[in-house]
Amino acid sequence: GETGVGKELFASTLHANSPRASGPFITVDCTTLPETLVEANLFGYAKGAFTGADRAREGLLAAADQGTLFLDEVGDLPLPVQGAFLRALELRRFRPVGEVREVESNFRIVAATNRDLDDMVRMELYRSDLRFRLRGMNIHIPPLRRRPEDIPLLARHFVTRYCQRYGLPRKELTDNCMEVLEAYLWPGNVRELRHAIERACAAS
Repeated sequence: GETGVGKELFASTLHANSPRASGPFITVDCTTLPETLVEANLFGYAKGAFTGADRAREGLLAAADQGTLFLDEVGDLPLPVQGAFLRALELRRFRPVGEVREVESNFRIVAATNRDLDDMVRMELYRSDLRFRLRGMNIHIPPLRRRPEDIPLLARHFVTRYCQRYGLPRKELTDNCMEVLEAYLWPGNVRELRHAIERACAAS
């Protein structure tokens, strides 16, 4: 799905309605992982494993044990790390940076991307075996412009949320306002709509 359509919300809903609901839901934003520390963030590291590692730290895969690991924008996972990550997905075992022994983690993976992984594989920017491993079941979330019937529901929900959050008196969307919201194409999808409603609640 495109950026802002609600992929993380969808993933957290899958988690909340699964047998793993009592376990952790760990989100990994692959776009923000520093390339030199991707493995340390995912697998954890031992004290002294690299400069600045003044104490041992659990990785995100270990933190997701008995729960769900949500990889947001998995298309941005650096190519040099994809092999090690594929092995961790296959075996549910990995070696923290600087450690000798492997650790295990029983996590379920949900991955999201706004990129075409098939194109990336053809351009040799993504491993084909990792793409196949992630493709257990595909769920396409359409952009907001293709589901305009959702706009009134989402807009009213966000109005209620922000009035409660900021202690504002109850506010309503006028018919004219709703017509404008429904006519707009929302290139930023649900995220853009949410921020627009937040600004409107503050300004009105």
